[in-house]
Amino acid sequence: MPELIIQAREAAISTYLSVKRILPFRSRRMVGPFIFMDHAGPINRFPSEITSMDVLPHPHIGLSTITYLFNGNVTHRDGLGVEQVILPGEVNWMTAGKGISHSERFEDPGLLQKGGLEMLQTWVALPKSAEENDPSFENYKPYQLPVYTDKGIWMRLIAGNAYGLKSDVAVHSPLFYLHVKLETGAKIDLPTGHTERAIYITSGELELSGKTYSAGQMLVFSKNEEATLRAKKNAELMMLGGEPLGERYIWWNFVSSNRERIEQAKNDWKTGKIILPPNDNKEFVPLPENRLKPASSDGPAPEPLS
Repeated sequence: MPELIIQAREAAISTYLSVKRILPFRSRRMVGPFIFMDHAGPINRFPSEITSMDVLPHPHIGLSTITYLFNGNVTHRDGLGVEQVILPGEVNWMTAGKGISHSERFEDPGLLQKGGLEMLQTWVALPKSAEENDPSFENYKPYQLPVYTDKGIWMRLIAGNAYGLKSDVAVHSPLFYLHVKLETGAKIDLPTGHTERAIYITSGELELSGKTYSAGQMLVFSKNEEATLRAKKNAELMMLGGEPLGERYIWWNFVSSNRERIEQAKNDWKTGKIILPPNDNKEFVPLPENRLKPASSDGPAPEPLS
């Protein structure tokens, strides 16, 4: 049985874009190194100006962002000068390290005709040894990611290792991140070999030990727990986890093992030391005034911007 059920909450990340926020959660800030998870969509109706959904340039430190799409497309621009349109099945992996800014723009007016938009963004906290690395960005195509199929089961390994698969996506600590589709009646066991594991249901229903779990729920499992999951209805899942990194502080878009480092990041953004994307530098998200909470403390976490 899961030790915790997290119900996604609604959060706004731009004027016209709301998401389901899963992590961080009051009683569970992290699963392995994963410290943040947002699920946008499925969105099939858009404002008259699709660009009003844009997420303007904003900063990060101490983490990697992982953007993964089911449908639609998004244009990523960052302080390294990278401009990348991400398509379904691809992985945008941006490592902030000591500091980077990026934007996410919706520039395709035909999204509705092309099936709408559905995407996930997760953040992976960096180990202390990598928190001050130079920022970097990689885009991985679907053919670069391992896929496994069996009767009623399809899965793509986004990063790390699980079920005997190993991804070539560069990671900084032991983890796994999977996109899984199950047809009605199909069964799958929890992956083993990782201390912390969770499953987020993006659509459909799962049955476990006679109980039914539905879309918008994350099931968090204890160490060494064994479980067999059955799709009660066609289901789509994100499986994730890995080895814990220790306490992390999270404030807005900043993650660090050191509280003072976040204060420095605030000042760096205010004073322009974290540069804007050179091809998207006309506007940005200003630093909010908010309180700092450690990622592992009690009480509500400040709502980060994706």
